[in-house]
Amino acid sequence: MAAASRADPYDGPMFDWRRPRLALVMLLGVFVVGTVGYIVLGFSVLDAVYQTVTTVATVGFREVQPLDDAGKVFTIVLILVGVGTALYTFSVVLETLLEGHLSRLFGRRRMERQIEAMRDHVIVCGWGRVGRAIGSELTAAHADLVVVDRDAARVGDLGLPTVVGDATEDRVLEQAGLWRARALIAAVDNDAANLFVTLSARALRPDLFIVARARLEETEEKLRRAGADRVVNPQSIGGTRIAAFVLQPNVTEFLDVVMHDRNLEFRLEEVRVPSGSAIAGQTIRDSHLRDATGALVLALREKDGGFNTNPSPDTEISPGHVLIAIGTPDELAALERTVAQLGPS
Repeated sequence: MAAASRADPYDGPMFDWRRPRLALVMLLGVFVVGTVGYIVLGFSVLDAVYQTVTTVATVGFREVQPLDDAGKVFTIVLILVGVGTALYTFSVVLETLLEGHLSRLFGRRRMERQIEAMRDHVIVCGWGRVGRAIGSELTAAHADLVVVDRDAARVGDLGLPTVVGDATEDRVLEQAGLWRARALIAAVDNDAANLFVTLSARALRPDLFIVARARLEETEEKLRRAGADRVVNPQSIGGTRIAAFVLQPNVTEFLDVVMHDRNLEFRLEEVRVPSGSAIAGQTIRDSHLRDATGALVLALREKDGGFNTNPSPDTEISPGHVLIAIGTPDELAALERTVAQLGPS
């Protein structure tokens, strides 16, 4: 994972050091002019520095050596200019420090309250190229998400709830709302980190749905044993998609459009059959799903994870089955309502 950055991602601007830097330069200029002036008046270098510091700091110690009229005039001017410059510098630096600290403090607290109020969100661990692509798809689908990354600079201007820290630590996952999340995606840029993220999340939330990214094929089985429900190898998927475009370009492009083009009229959706559903125990033919909703059931996922593609009209629908259907948003919404209706007890 990338090394942690010193930048702070929370609300409010970073420290603006332009004014404090200018004030410090002015103060340094006063000390230089004062030191040179006393040297010209006959002081040694050390005595000149000492006299300048005590004068500007208004300490009021005795003069190192008696001052003539020119020395007194120079000291008066140095006091008026130097004391004003020192007070201005102190006030500007203090204001900058307080503003920056309070801004980050209140920004962090607002972020924590926002995450504490979230429910059924998705935690995305790692905000590299893969993490950003995942986040783009999730936000396009209006899913709530919390981003976790060690590099504060990468998540500083997201406009999303973020937690800066090591996702392998339980404390960081808890800050991201792990107890209330519906899913976690381990998308850090190395397999060892994703393995630890998966282990930590699974130990804390045995019921959490976890998707892990794998860079190497030999890591995929380790991630499954660590508790990942799904393991995705972007390189392998990318190669498969490229080959599919060569072998079946129209089919592949159609599936891409249906899955990812949100302006398209037709969508693919999954609908889980709950316990007590009115259609539970009925066949696909008897449930009249196509006639009642307009959505077409393309596949049915069995409880053991297998798929029954192009299921027969005589296939019985049971609680726990997942219907894979295609249709317009209205048709799919009608299908969800129909499946969610409870039957007679």
